[in-house]
Amino acid sequence: MARVLYEKDGRIGRVTLNRPEVMNAIDNELPVELANCIARANGDPDVHVIILSGAGQAFCAGYDLKYYAEATGSASLTQEMPWDPMKDYAFMMRNTELFMSIWRSYRPVICKVHGYAVAGGSDIALCSDLVVMAENARIGYMPVRVWGCPTTAMWVYRLGPERAKRMLFTGDKIDGLEAERIGLVHKAVPADELDAEVEALAERISTIPVNQLMMQKLVINQAIEAMGLQNTQRFATIFDGITRHSPEGINFKHRAEEVGWKQAVRERDDGSYDWTANRPFDEES
Repeated sequence: MARVLYEKDGRIGRVTLNRPEVMNAIDNELPVELANCIARANGDPDVHVIILSGAGQAFCAGYDLKYYAEATGSASLTQEMPWDPMKDYAFMMRNTELFMSIWRSYRPVICKVHGYAVAGGSDIALCSDLVVMAENARIGYMPVRVWGCPTTAMWVYRLGPERAKRMLFTGDKIDGLEAERIGLVHKAVPADELDAEVEALAERISTIPVNQLMMQKLVINQAIEAMGLQNTQRFATIFDGITRHSPEGINFKHRAEEVGWKQAVRERDDGSYDWTANRPFDEES
């Protein structure tokens, strides 16, 4: 089964993440299929705008930790020691570049977020040109608490330094209303109005000539890239590997192997576990 679906609908290209059984969690193949679908839309002169969405209950719940964190031994995101940081960097930069196919797309991309766009799922969503969220949807990068650094680094470019720090110092999830208020996303609407809102925006954009849309996107993106986006992403991607192979990152992976990834993630997100000491905070030393 295809992990990402593509459909042309008049002047709109529809790209849909398609692993609904795991809330469209990212595995090794999904980023490749995503970039291929974006390329298909860009290769069609009749497509003016792309809607990016997720099948099922969420947009994307991030990397598939049941495979990456709970699996014993080495997986694509973890290595047995001694760790080779350049092997790690090559794999994660590959994914960063594939996610950035959305940013580089000559066609504007509207990301429709329902349910969750968290962890690596937020990396994908924030590469889009416009993000429209359901008011009750949630976005955040919880792995900053341990075992992750957002490799696309879009938080700072969308929010500015102080608000980006507030999100990445806590790993908190916020709802669509808060995301709109702080300028992270374009708009938040009631969940039952999300489809209509995105369709209306896409239809409006689709009436603009492709070359005009392309010029405006290139100009705006160039301004961000001139601020050092590529260097920031390189730095973030290297740090992402370090977080997973730091003492705390290794403790998190061992905890996931021991108690299962759901409990390890719950302990990470609620702050009840001391990953440096490798024990619950309320446990006597």
